[in-house]
Amino acid sequence: MSSVRLRDQRKKRVVTSVLIGLILACILFLIPLPYYIYKPGSAEEIKPMVVLHDKSQTTEEKGTFMLTTVRAETARLATYLVALVHPYQELGLKESAYQPGESQSEYTQRQVYVMRSSQSDAIQAAYKHAQIPYHISGDGVMVLRFVEGTLAASVLQTGDIITKLDDTSISSTDELRQHLSTKKPGDSVNITYKRGNETLTSELKLSALKDTNGKETGQVGLGIMNPADLQSIRPEDESKEIEVNVGDIGGPSAGLMFSLEIYNQLVPEDITKGYRIAGTGTINPEGAVGAIGGIQHKIIAADREHAEIFFAPADYTTEQGYKYTNYSDAAARAKQIGTKMKIVPVHSMDEALQYLASLPAK
Repeated sequence: MSSVRLRDQRKKRVVTSVLIGLILACILFLIPLPYYIYKPGSAEEIKPMVVLHDKSQTTEEKGTFMLTTVRAETARLATYLVALVHPYQELGLKESAYQPGESQSEYTQRQVYVMRSSQSDAIQAAYKHAQIPYHISGDGVMVLRFVEGTLAASVLQTGDIITKLDDTSISSTDELRQHLSTKKPGDSVNITYKRGNETLTSELKLSALKDTNGKETGQVGLGIMNPADLQSIRPEDESKEIEVNVGDIGGPSAGLMFSLEIYNQLVPEDITKGYRIAGTGTINPEGAVGAIGGIQHKIIAADREHAEIFFAPADYTTEQGYKYTNYSDAAARAKQIGTKMKIVPVHSMDEALQYLASLPAK
């Protein structure tokens, strides 16, 4: 066999090997699978996210309150295989995170709205516990999803905030429906809406609403699903006004921790007493704490940031017999990783405040 032919064969083998390697690399690392990998996220200081209008009244914090997150990333074959055996990672089908028919952008916008709603609830809970009078005002209706086959998506985007139809101001979904009740299929309306820092106006032809069987109901709509009310919480004393900026963090699970940070900025004493305090849990305006998902990952995130105390929603069983075990799950993971962090179960903001009041100052 000639040397030229041998060289050609070696080149072919090298090229074939490289191609096979590239194909395997694509399969292992680039092709997405229909799974999310859930793992510990971050534990972030809340104080920079909460701004009191009159900063001169802000109490110096010797400790810190931290919210905790779960990181979700799309699985590839290689990371999927790792997650199968990793003790602190969890696999979940992507479709389980979405509502039926919901797109990625609609899901993301829903999480933004839920976080914004959670902030409003946290502000109300903090004002009530600090005995600060306030009022609620409607800021419009947020677009979260579109009805398939309607014209709304050609004009509006998820995240747009509708503030006016024709010459009628819209502060809630009730006002939106009331105005549309005067219209018939084929009519058009002028919609005024906010998109980011812009205020825009567009004309939209109204669509006939259909029931679950696909029959027209005789009513009309804009072609948006699950419109969401936006509210502002305003104290009577403007110096106590609170602004919250969370960046790209979504979901309702930081409600409890936001309420504690806001309360700490409203009262003269520092309730952290020098401790690093993390936690999780939804909050309602009355201060009741609700269960959340992924608490085992949040324990690791808090421990990485040297949290000394972690507030977890207390275990409870619903009237239907469903058990929520946030505290038990958190305590089990804390024991598993050998953290010295104290896991404290709470049913309410009151219980969290009582626990903090019982601590000696550092």
